[in-house]
Amino acid sequence: MVRRVLISEGAKQVLEQLKTEHGELMFHQSGGCCDGSSPMCFQKGELMLNETDVCLGELEGCPFYMSKDQFEYWKHTQLTLDVTKGRGSSFSLEIPLGVRFVIKSQLFTEGELTQLDPVEIVGS
Repeated sequence: MVRRVLISEGAKQVLEQLKTEHGELMFHQSGGCCDGSSPMCFQKGELMLNETDVCLGELEGCPFYMSKDQFEYWKHTQLTLDVTKGRGSSFSLEIPLGVRFVIKSQLFTEGELTQLDPVEIVGS
């Protein structure tokens, strides 16, 4: 199976630091508005999810969600969670560390599209 969401080594290091400090975590790919379209990291359960969200997979044991509507635009794309220096303007847990999570994307090949891990709709 081909994973829909991956994580870079740099993001892994930041994520491990955050897990040590905050415990179980989750990600939600923001769809815009006040916080732009950034991946946001929260303590698990801090962000309320519902049937309008889908889980794309897990990164180091942390579920990664986005809204169904946004998934329709991104479903042909493999996402990689990465990290960059600079303070973002969101409520994501990494912000006080002087870094922010970012998403890098790449279109799936025809072959990969037939081998994708299924998404899980929240509440199903």
